[in-house]
Amino acid sequence: MRIEPRPLPAELPFLGDLPPLLTRLYAARGVRSPDELDDNAARLLPPASLLGATQAATLLADAIAQGQRICIVADYDCDGATACATGLRGLAMLGARSDQLSYVVPDRAVHGYGLTPPIVDLVRAQRADVLVTVDNGMASHEAVRLARAQGMKVLITDHHLPVVLADGTVSLPEADVIVNPNQPDCGFASKALVGVGVMFYVLLALRAELRQRGAFDAASQPRIDSLLDLVALGTIADVGRLDDNNRRLVALGLKRIRAGRMQPGIAALFSAAGRDPAKASSQDFGFALGPRVNAAGRLAEMGLGIECLATDDPVRADVLARQLDAINRERRDLESGMREQAEMLLDQVMPEGEPPAAITIFDPDFHEGVVGIVASRLKDRLHRPTFVFALGQDGLLKGSGRSIPGFHLRDALDLLSKRHPGLLKRFGGHAMAAGCTIDEADVDTFEAEMTRIAQDDIAPSLLLRQLATDGPLDAQWFTPETVSQLDAAVWGPGFEAPVFNDRVEVLNQRLVGERHLKLSLRVQGQVRDGIWFGRTEPLPAQTQLAFRLNLDEFQGRQRVQMVVEGAVDAPEA
Repeated sequence: MRIEPRPLPAELPFLGDLPPLLTRLYAARGVRSPDELDDNAARLLPPASLLGATQAATLLADAIAQGQRICIVADYDCDGATACATGLRGLAMLGARSDQLSYVVPDRAVHGYGLTPPIVDLVRAQRADVLVTVDNGMASHEAVRLARAQGMKVLITDHHLPVVLADGTVSLPEADVIVNPNQPDCGFASKALVGVGVMFYVLLALRAELRQRGAFDAASQPRIDSLLDLVALGTIADVGRLDDNNRRLVALGLKRIRAGRMQPGIAALFSAAGRDPAKASSQDFGFALGPRVNAAGRLAEMGLGIECLATDDPVRADVLARQLDAINRERRDLESGMREQAEMLLDQVMPEGEPPAAITIFDPDFHEGVVGIVASRLKDRLHRPTFVFALGQDGLLKGSGRSIPGFHLRDALDLLSKRHPGLLKRFGGHAMAAGCTIDEADVDTFEAEMTRIAQDDIAPSLLLRQLATDGPLDAQWFTPETVSQLDAAVWGPGFEAPVFNDRVEVLNQRLVGERHLKLSLRVQGQVRDGIWFGRTEPLPAQTQLAFRLNLDEFQGRQRVQMVVEGAVDAPEA
């Protein structure tokens, strides 16, 4: 591991009435003016700048006025669930009757990902006139043609990259309308908008269209901003990069939650996770609420997650949130066993010395619902692009991959598909996460070709784990007030939470819970508590640690604790 301090401008900008530490942290992340930190909703990008949003608004406004049935095709992750709940709630707020609205969500094991012909049949069985996808659809050419041939109008709302053909041209489904910031010719400034964000913008455009039609005026129009708690959850859970617009969406959602204004399902998930919504942070979305919603799509049926987020009944929301919590505990146990098995397989096949440029793991006993999480854990351990495959119910291998900075995983799959036509039955995703389906007989070819692509594409320097830090933290900032200020800010991908580093003296170390290293450290002459979660190997007496801060609360007392993220002088865990 190499610790890399974040560069600072020669002169810190004026960012308003902020503590000096926050000014330094924001400046290191590229903030140069107070306007960039203004989370007023008026500063959100206008919906008219999102290609297709205006046309989608017209289509939906006509459907509502004509009493047509609208069916949302969701996805089975948290982004898809929040996007579906946002669509259902928003369309109802804007005039759609309950008998006009329905949804379907693919079963991961039965239907695979996204809009497929069998899903179109399910939509048609609900006598839908308009099919709306959320967080999927960009690769659904056959299904879109089938839906339109059956008389349905098709609106795709998605954020995934479109299909690129062998000759380099972009192939788009023949939908009535496509709303996706990553489609060709879309000038929307935030390409990092996730599925729930796209749906939220469609609703903003629909409200503007209905306002023009005289359904209401600016004073009486429905408050679409009441859905921002869902938008914030989906954005963080889907690891959406926090550019200015996404950061505002998340900040606005957090502000509502902290004020106690949230959907019953969001409140119930906070309760099930044992978190305090009055102190809500983006970390709660990423590590507490998001995994509980995702667990339904991994091991059960995402309808549980959607119903939890869509219901107005607090009692029902609480029951569903408790079910999601139980499923998430099952998911954690399953993931732990799979990870241990995967690491045993790695130890058996891994050559001595440096690991290969890419890792591919398959075991017939793996559960396809958690291959993505296991891939993420192995990627973190080895700092290599990693694919984990499981056997699906249809006899094909379902793979999920996670990447490292500098290696675009979806583009790598695209290149592999061109070199070996037909090997990938389906594929899609992003730079850092992607998935594919292959025959079991092709797993060795996939492994060899993915390793070759990674070897050709990844510079050797990128294979060394780098941890960006914010440098040493002065002793004056080791306070509960500092931790509260940091927790209240919005952090996430592209705007990472603060990590500090310093030389320390290890005064005492012991294992707690058999898996975590509890530390007593001397930092800048002061003795501090520390913990390294998931670490069992001891540290040398003198070392350089990268750490973040949290509050350790015990018997009513609060103590600032250093949570270790890495050490340059210690062997890898």
